[in-house]
Amino acid sequence: MSDEDTPREASARFDAGMRVRREVLGDEYVDRALAMQTDFDAPFQRFITETAWEAVWARPDLDRRTRSLITIAILAALGRREQLAVHLRATHNTGATPDEVREALLHVAVYAGAPAANTAMALAKEVFDAEAGQVSEGDDRP
Repeated sequence: MSDEDTPREASARFDAGMRVRREVLGDEYVDRALAMQTDFDAPFQRFITETAWEAVWARPDLDRRTRSLITIAILAALGRREQLAVHLRATHNTGATPDEVREALLHVAVYAGAPAANTAMALAKEVFDAEAGQVSEGDDRP
């Protein structure tokens, strides 16, 4: 909460961010994250909900599908597997298709490097295969 915010304004930002967070990531994921919250990380959870979810994801100029693809590409480029998996699973809520994810990861290969994209591509196959009830045929990374 900034110095200018009233408690009501801070609460409204948090509530709006929580709505978007639940819509994108799903109630089950958010409920698990909140259940694991402690006094230590509660300020971080509030910050991320107000900043990432309310101040960025709720902005009107990009749709959720586009934001999802951007987020996936950035997480892939940074090698953030855990959060990448979360956002890959969230594509069924954002409308991003596996074909669009593949295209985003091809961009990652060119602009952030083939190793980052290769790791992300393997993870995307795992996530999408699991959602489809399929078993991936091993890891074809060199």
